[in-house]
This record gives sequence, structure tokens and C-alpha cells, in this order.
Amino acid sequence: MKLRVSPPVFKGGLHDARTATSIGRLLGPAFVVCFATGLISHFMQHPPGWLVGSIPSRPAWGYRVTQGLHVASGVAAIPLLLAKLWTVYPRLFAWPPLRSVRHALERLSIAVLVAGAVFELGTGLLNTVQWYPWPFSFVPAHYAVAWLVVGALVVHVAVKAPDIRDHWHRRSPGTLALPARDEPDRRSLLAAVGAAVGAVTLTTVGQSFTPLKGLILFAPRHPDHGPQGLPVNRTAAAAGVGRIADETYRLVVDAPHPYTLTVDELRALPQHQVELPIACVEGWSRSAHWSGVRVVDLLERAGAGPDARIRVVSLQLRGGYRVSELGHAHARDPLTLLALRLNGEELDPDHGYPVRLIAPNRPGVLQTKWVGRLEVLS
Repeated sequence: MKLRVSPPVFKGGLHDARTATSIGRLLGPAFVVCFATGLISHFMQHPPGWLVGSIPSRPAWGYRVTQGLHVASGVAAIPLLLAKLWTVYPRLFAWPPLRSVRHALERLSIAVLVAGAVFELGTGLLNTVQWYPWPFSFVPAHYAVAWLVVGALVVHVAVKAPDIRDHWHRRSPGTLALPARDEPDRRSLLAAVGAAVGAVTLTTVGQSFTPLKGLILFAPRHPDHGPQGLPVNRTAAAAGVGRIADETYRLVVDAPHPYTLTVDELRALPQHQVELPIACVEGWSRSAHWSGVRVVDLLERAGAGPDARIRVVSLQLRGGYRVSELGHAHARDPLTLLALRLNGEELDPDHGYPVRLIAPNRPGVLQTKWVGRLEVLS
């Protein structure tokens, strides 16, 4: 006797194109914002050859805003993606699985889109808490899969354009053809999804948008928690530097006219104060008052040209980003300092004592701590 297996039947009224389209109108822009701001972050940290030395230093708050939007849009996309998957999952059981070339292209794009989106949001969320339970490098994998997701999204939207158009508005033809009795439930579902998006946003975005820091509940970092009221990602102990003794410290400036400076000599130079944020890839940011020596003054003393790029080398022994590079815009910006003090106090060792870099519109991982050397590259 031959058994015939029939596909499951789903009787729920909200697994329809109108509900999927309504959620997609929010999920799509969230993905676009997350992708665009992620590109900005990636290119600022790992600029391609044509962009090296050309990243602007203004606006000073630029990276703080774009990276805050990147993490906020990614977090907001999580409940939207879950709701979208719930709405469309019965189509996984559609039979026959492939009905035409168009249908095959649609299912392929969906497979790549869903797998990539889950990977991006999942790994991105774990990155905000600096937990990496996988064997691959996060940055290149996250960057590569982002392009796959966007490509699959473009294909998916193109294939589903007729359905999207027919269900875009309440008065669209496809929407009017659906049972009217489902509309109140659909509105309730969309309101619940909107409330979830608002809740996760309001309880996390305060780590970068500090007026809302009082609402922080789920964000991994509070912008006020840390030495001298400022968070840190890598402590002096983790970097293998501990507290550097004043008598042994030397800043080496390797330039056409090289020289070295002790801590006391740096303190004796003209001091300047700036207010700049530390903005980290994990999504947190905090403005602070920094004082120290302008990098441009050190370069002029060393005879560096106006278009010189600078390599900044840390004394840290462990961890990534030991070396960073300043393009000419950052190197010549009067806001760029080798900071000696934070909020009126001598730097804590975890903030880079005795000397750290602080520059406008720059990722936190490139605000090099425990600076021991400046090298003029051109």
C-alpha cells in the first residue's frame, strides 16, 4: 500500500501578502540603513586603496551618528525579521516546491536572504557584547555576507514587485480581495510588532543617543560606566601594558626631522582642549573633554608636508588595532590631539596613560591608546 503524504494546511488568516508587505515596508528600510552605515564603518576602518588618506575629519560627530544608526537599525530589524518569517513560513510547505523559473528564482533569493539576514543580525548582536563563539573572523565574514543579503534583497523585491504593488495600500487590489474579517487582527499584529521595535530601540539606543541613557535596559554598555565615566573595550592589563612609568616613556616622532619627547616635555608643550566622542563599533558612544598636544603642531616641528599621512603605533603587546593610520585631513585637523588628560584628570591607564590619540569622526578602535610612535608616511 502506497502512502500519500499531503502538505500541511495553514488556516491562519495573517499569513498573507498584505501582512508580509506591511512588515516588509519597515524591514527593507532597516536593512538599507544598516547596510549603508555598515559600509561607512567598514571603509573607515579598512579603507580601500583609493580611499586611503581621504576620509574626512568633519563633521566631528559623523561616525558616532552613523555607527549608532547601524546598531540601532540592526537591533530594530530583529523583531521585524521574526515577524516577517512568521508571516511567510507556511510557503516553505508549498507544493510543488518549484513551479516555474520565476518561482525557482524567488525561492533561491529567499533562501539566501533569510540565511544571510539571520547570520548578519545574529553575529552583529553578539559582536555588540564582544562574544565570538565561532572559528572565523567576524569583520570580513560580516562584510561579505552583507553584500549577499543586499543582492538577494534586490532580487527578491524585483521578483515580488507585482505582489508588493497589489498589497501596498489598504485600497490596493490585492488587499481588497482579502477577507475583510482579517483586517482588525492584522492591525493588532502590526501594532504589536511596532511596539516590539519601539521597545528594543528605546531600551538600547541610549548607549549612543545619551539623552535616552536613562532608559537603557538591554544595551551591553552604559555610556557613563567605566574609568573616569567613560567605557573601555580593552584594559591596560588586557593589552599587556599595565601602567607605563613616566621615567621610561618616550614618544618617538619619525619624520624628516625626527625627535623624541618625554612625558614632562609633552606636558610642557602648548595644551589644547577639545570635546570629542569616543564611538565604538559595538554601538556605544560618549562625548568627553580631552586636553593635550595637537598632532599638527608635532608634525610641523618634524618638518612633515601638508599632505602627510601618519602611522600611529601603540605600546600595547596584545590585541588588534595596535597600529592605526591618520590621513592628512585628520592629521592636520586642530581637533586631533595626543591627549594627556580626560575630563580634567590625568588619563587612567585603561584610557591610554600616558598618551592616547583622540580625533574627530573616527572609529573608537582607531583612537589608539598608549601611543609610543608617530611615523610620517608621506
